[in-house]
Amino acid sequence: MSPEDFDFISSLIKSRSGLVLTPDKSYLLESRLMPVARKHGLKGLEDLISQMRARREEALIVEVTEAMTTNESFFFRDVKPFDLFRDEVLPPILEKRAAQRHLRIWCAAASSGQEPYSIAIVLKELGVKLAGWKIDIVGTDISHDILNKAKSGLYSQFEVQRGMPIQLLLKYFDKKDETWEIKPEIKNMVQYKYWNLLDDLKPLGGFDIVFCRNVLIYFDPETKGKVLEGVSKLMSKDGMLFLGGAETVLGVTEKFKPVQGQRGVYSLT
Repeated sequence: MSPEDFDFISSLIKSRSGLVLTPDKSYLLESRLMPVARKHGLKGLEDLISQMRARREEALIVEVTEAMTTNESFFFRDVKPFDLFRDEVLPPILEKRAAQRHLRIWCAAASSGQEPYSIAIVLKELGVKLAGWKIDIVGTDISHDILNKAKSGLYSQFEVQRGMPIQLLLKYFDKKDETWEIKPEIKNMVQYKYWNLLDDLKPLGGFDIVFCRNVLIYFDPETKGKVLEGVSKLMSKDGMLFLGGAETVLGVTEKFKPVQGQRGVYSLT
């Protein structure tokens, strides 16, 4: 691939998704975009990029962007954040909202649904403590295909083995041939929407808790700051933000500060 082609495709993907592609990651273009090229009857990446330059077809640009965005996810990823959510973050927020009995949670970059469904299971396990509560869990992502998978609630044996405790698997999933389908009582707790974190976030509404884990690592510092500023505007004053273990707000934004003793959890400044 010529430097000009790499610059074109990397600039396009960054403008559409925030994903930063450096030359050492050029192998990702080959592995993820060759299937797109073959689907359109093209010989290789050069032909695909040439067609994108010439026609600027929106459908093709969207397809390429979706192919490049990372969709790695599994149930109860890293475990600790979900323990913190249940034991440290949730109790004081529930206490403060005891009168309204309404809680809103956002999973940004929800991917194929494992994170929002994990949160739903944590809440379901609380049982009578949340009786009478209205709880909104909103999962968003930039990929239509991956959102459709999330909505289906269907997972392979390999996918459910990644993080899902066996007792919760048997309790909240039904075995269907070679796949496992999450039960309606969990599936119906989550609402999925197509949303780009680079777009205006205000139409999503306000949230008490936001999970934006393992997303910012793909952005440059300027984009990280813009996304976090947008997130901060959606959050209640006592809201909490969860980031991935390799992510931080330090040196990126002054809108959030770390919560002492709760790694990966941030409050508004």
